[in-house]
Amino acid sequence: MHFKMALFSRKIYLLGAFLVLVNAISVVHSEEPKEKDGDDEATVETVEEENVYQSPKISPEKVYLAEHFDDEAAFKKKWVKSEAKKQGVDENIAKYDGKWAIQQPSRKIFKDDLGLVLTTEAKHAAISTLLQRPFEFKDKPFIVQYEVTMQEGQNCGGAYIKLLSRGTNTRADLRKFYDQTPYTIMFGPDKCGNDNKLHFIFRHKNPKTGVIEEKHSKKPTQRLDEIYKDKDPHLYTLIVRPDNTFSILIDNKEVNSGSLLEDFAPPVNPPEEIDDPNDRKPDDWDEREKIVDPTAKKPEDWDEDAPAQIVDPNAVKPDGWLDDEPEMIHDPEAKKPEDWDDDMDGEWEAPLIDNPVCASAAGCGKWNPPTIPNPNYKGVWRAPLIKNPNYKGKWKPRRIPNPDYFKDETPFRMTPVHAVGFELWSMSPMLLFDNLIITDDLAVAEEWAQNTFALKRAKISRDSQTLWGRMLRAMNYKPGWWALYAVYVAIPIVAYIVCLVRRANEDSVFDRAMRFAGDNPWVYALLIVVTFLVVGLVAYACFGSKSDSDADMKKTDAVVEDDPHLSEGEAEAEEELKEEAERPSKADLEGPEVDNDDAEVITTTEEVADTTPLVDTEGAGDGQRKRKPRRE
Repeated sequence: MHFKMALFSRKIYLLGAFLVLVNAISVVHSEEPKEKDGDDEATVETVEEENVYQSPKISPEKVYLAEHFDDEAAFKKKWVKSEAKKQGVDENIAKYDGKWAIQQPSRKIFKDDLGLVLTTEAKHAAISTLLQRPFEFKDKPFIVQYEVTMQEGQNCGGAYIKLLSRGTNTRADLRKFYDQTPYTIMFGPDKCGNDNKLHFIFRHKNPKTGVIEEKHSKKPTQRLDEIYKDKDPHLYTLIVRPDNTFSILIDNKEVNSGSLLEDFAPPVNPPEEIDDPNDRKPDDWDEREKIVDPTAKKPEDWDEDAPAQIVDPNAVKPDGWLDDEPEMIHDPEAKKPEDWDDDMDGEWEAPLIDNPVCASAAGCGKWNPPTIPNPNYKGVWRAPLIKNPNYKGKWKPRRIPNPDYFKDETPFRMTPVHAVGFELWSMSPMLLFDNLIITDDLAVAEEWAQNTFALKRAKISRDSQTLWGRMLRAMNYKPGWWALYAVYVAIPIVAYIVCLVRRANEDSVFDRAMRFAGDNPWVYALLIVVTFLVVGLVAYACFGSKSDSDADMKKTDAVVEDDPHLSEGEAEAEEELKEEAERPSKADLEGPEVDNDDAEVITTTEEVADTTPLVDTEGAGDGQRKRKPRRE
């Protein structure tokens, strides 16, 4: 009997191990569907699902760059991973070896909606691309907009974007992108510890000295802590207008605004007057407002040696004071512990307790009269202060005209932007960027957001109202691991219950069924197949898409009628024709492709029409930005 029970228990545990293995394979397959490409540019996640949503499309004439990161082929052609090294850090961590990948969000919202993900942590990472045509700061506003999803939250690191200045014109220049590469604007969130920022920095060139200086915008008035914690996608928009005003929006809500002339530090225009650096304070200049009275003398009856406290001469010892009784006595009821070793612990003494005799008396022990403040105490004598008859006030150097003074009334006319890139370091992995657009038309940016970000937030809002959505949020959007944990915990419980039932019913129906299965081995094969089907259904329930009407929504540039159902081949052929017709050629996107450092600079019709630069960009890069020290 014991042998049979042991054999049965072994079968139960083997079956449980099989369930755990199948479930673990399901979890790994669901949460790690990544493939590495061969050119070391980036890894691309391939997901084969039906009902793939339509990526947004927009006319190239309306934008300088529109990137949704859904097209793997276009991404590889346009974006270039940096091969440079960061300056001012240890050689072992100077290389930009952070990993970029095209992936679905860890919390899938739409099928085949992909994004650019920084998958590594504590590594420098940089990637960039050229604009379709340079942006010239003339008479149209500059608008940059993109989404950030901090899928694991953010402890320390940035998610900002750099708009690179003229001079970064070729793919060879993009491969050299690093922290010192000149940029025109830097914009986006940055956090380390409790210090969180929403950067808007632009580089301004002094027209007289030629020095390029960073101008930092004022901080937003409202707190922005939640964007680093909620793990939801957020939309960041920067609008810089020709009238020198700017606006910063998060999720289409304004969080900061102001003027390029008034709301930046240091200010664009220096002061008209400065302190004379050659002016010196005269030797006889007296800044003391009060001085010690030279005519004051200490009074003859002033006793500096008198104590502050004296014994009260009127104090009398209370009646009933017991001078011979101590305040504390040894506890007469205490006993020496049995394990007390005098050689090791020393001589034992009973603990002290309050003398019970003193409880009813006025006091015990030697009586001392109390002290009182000394009426004759005056302390150390000091001469009084009087007004200084020679006081001339606080000295200040004279003011002179600022030799470096200038007045720039149009700081909006910045260095033209030729490229855009992410140059980051983060202690939190899985930063996802999506739906980047650069344009000069606010309506275009709003339409792009409506066809991308607005659909995501609406879907998230609907999902959060369902029971399944609330459960996913509570499980941090990783239900597979929770299912695996539940199966793992249930195995010993089920095995124990089965054993108890077996022992309670020695010849039960279950017992006869097991004997029948022992005589007919094909029953075990059938049981394994059924178990596999059950586990497959559980895996599908945990990881499969929750198909509903919302999953079929498509992102488009305009409201259209539902397309008639086409065959799979016809639909794919029509989609390819549309993408081929609307997609700009490689030459339009990048200009002539070259791989050497002496490559010809890419130009456009607009550049030829006006080749005179508004602001010169020759000079050094931005230098090391001041920020709190971070552990590399």
